[in-house]
Amino acid sequence: MTTTTDNGIDVERLGATIDAIKDDPQLATFTFRARSNWEEGTHNIGEISTFTHAGETDESRSASFVLHGDEPPVLLGSNKGANAVELLLQALAFCYAVGYVANAAAQGIHITRMEYEVEGELDVRPFLGLEGARPGFTAIRAHGRVSSPNAGQEQLQALCQYVQDTSPVRDCLANAVPVETTLDVI
Repeated sequence: MTTTTDNGIDVERLGATIDAIKDDPQLATFTFRARSNWEEGTHNIGEISTFTHAGETDESRSASFVLHGDEPPVLLGSNKGANAVELLLQALAFCYAVGYVANAAAQGIHITRMEYEVEGELDVRPFLGLEGARPGFTAIRAHGRVSSPNAGQEQLQALCQYVQDTSPVRDCLANAVPVETTLDVI
């Protein structure tokens, strides 16, 4: 059997996945997880391992992904990793890039270069207990660059809009998501 890939995406498998979800919408449900353990100062070590897909724990990862989170010295850290809001921006960049190349492959668009730069404006005063606009980003800007030998400007721009409209990370940023937080005192 020959596998057709474009942009590193197995196009037949993508189509089969879409068809399977059309037949059984339960296959579209996922629960992703992340864990963080404080080390010292502003340094934390994060771990991402299993997730739940269609009610079953997926253990396909041979090892956990380990991330280091910290703050720059100006925010009392020691630069042992990106800070949390930088990781949030990176998540948007990853999501846009994955969405773009996968959807391009589904449309027969070959991508030879795909980059995203994402930046956000943030005022740390509320985080520090001072008066300020809000503790989160007040603006986020994403700028993509794409090259394709077989698609024109209009098609690539339309795909960019589609990716924005269907990006899970952008949706989480642009629309209120209920966040429930609990704490066990041990």
